[in-house]
Amino acid sequence: MANQKHEHRVTPRTKDEKSAVTNRLKRIEGQVRGIQKMVEEDRYCIDILVQISAINAALKKVGFSIAERHTKHCVTDAVKSGEGNEAIEELMEVLKQFSK
Repeated sequence: MANQKHEHRVTPRTKDEKSAVTNRLKRIEGQVRGIQKMVEEDRYCIDILVQISAINAALKKVGFSIAERHTKHCVTDAVKSGEGNEAIEELMEVLKQFSK
């Protein structure tokens, strides 16, 4: 994963926003550990695949939540300051990755 630095202004997340995203990620982390245990216990492959699918859905939900916040704050601010095209192009490139 590339670590990219951008010149755009960042709108800091509120304490509640950070908490909500962190809690979701911790739940996902727990699900991943659960899958590791399922593999160690030689659980049925279909059961493992169902759990992997659930994790993928949960990660996408977190990603779209962050994308929505980015659009409402960062992209909106960029449009207001005349840098909207660049911010929109950047967002669209990232959203394309979600459809892969």
